[in-house]
Amino acid sequence: MKIKLLIFFVLILSETSFSQKNKINGISFVGGRNVVTEASIKPVINVNANWVCLMPFGFMQSLNATQISFNRDRQWWGERKVGVRNTSALFHNAGVKVMVKPQIWISRGAFTGHIGMKTEDEWKLFESVYEQFILEYAVLAQEIKAELFCIGTELNKFVTKRPQFWEKLIAKVRKVYKGKLTYAENWDTFDKVHFWKKLDYIGVDAYFPLSGAQTPGIEEMEKGWDKHKSEIAALQQKENKPVLFTEYGYRSVDFAARQPWNSDRSMNSVNLKAQENALKAIYNKFWDEDWFAGGFLWKWYDFHHKAGGTSNSRFTPQNKPAEKLIQEFYGTYQ
Repeated sequence: MKIKLLIFFVLILSETSFSQKNKINGISFVGGRNVVTEASIKPVINVNANWVCLMPFGFMQSLNATQISFNRDRQWWGERKVGVRNTSALFHNAGVKVMVKPQIWISRGAFTGHIGMKTEDEWKLFESVYEQFILEYAVLAQEIKAELFCIGTELNKFVTKRPQFWEKLIAKVRKVYKGKLTYAENWDTFDKVHFWKKLDYIGVDAYFPLSGAQTPGIEEMEKGWDKHKSEIAALQQKENKPVLFTEYGYRSVDFAARQPWNSDRSMNSVNLKAQENALKAIYNKFWDEDWFAGGFLWKWYDFHHKAGGTSNSRFTPQNKPAEKLIQEFYGTYQ
């Protein structure tokens, strides 16, 4: 009897642990204007991704606007409920799991982490609108059987100034959505979130600065990770939750690891090796850790045949040496 119980507990532990053979090898799949087809998702499957992140968008006019426009006919197909529903079905049919991650875009690209209202009444109005935005997509996530739902992305000022709202929002989301929950905090404020214990994953958008070199080597970037990794691991131990990189990625550009979040189009000197080295370094440092759940690569377009390429300096790895690297690496962590 004791032996049977021991075997039982070993099996339970093996099912719930985050071993290197049970990682979220994810792709952030951009919702575009085109209707997604089976042909559109085949390249994602070909790089051995076992998860995708689908991102419906809401739009704000400014950092202190109280309204969010979402699921409107004038939005791109992939950014609306119809796009999420149909794209999810295609990926699920192919055996790929789905995270739904509603995001806000502010006019002129202002940083969402600085969203803040001027008065209490404005905060309450904004909160009611944000709650509607999140709950509508939480209900959709339940309908499409999405395995993971993200309640927000890079909203630290909102999170720190309105803690009671977030506690209540999580409870409301739990009532309509029965899957796993996370929140995606920016790399420099991931330790400033008070509600990690109420979620299933600590979500980090992992654009940590690693090196100021034009083409940093793999070992150099691994050393650059040491301090950040220690801080991530300390939070993980404190909260006792697995860590998920809700976004990670690097541009194929000179100085790719100096400010990995920087999407400035004036940075356009193509450097394919910098992107490849940076990805190797993040994989080497994290994917073997039991407490690390995996991550979602930023980012991937549905029009694969004309996305990226060796003259492209943006984040996508498509049709670059990095694509082959991802295919090989994700293939070893199935």
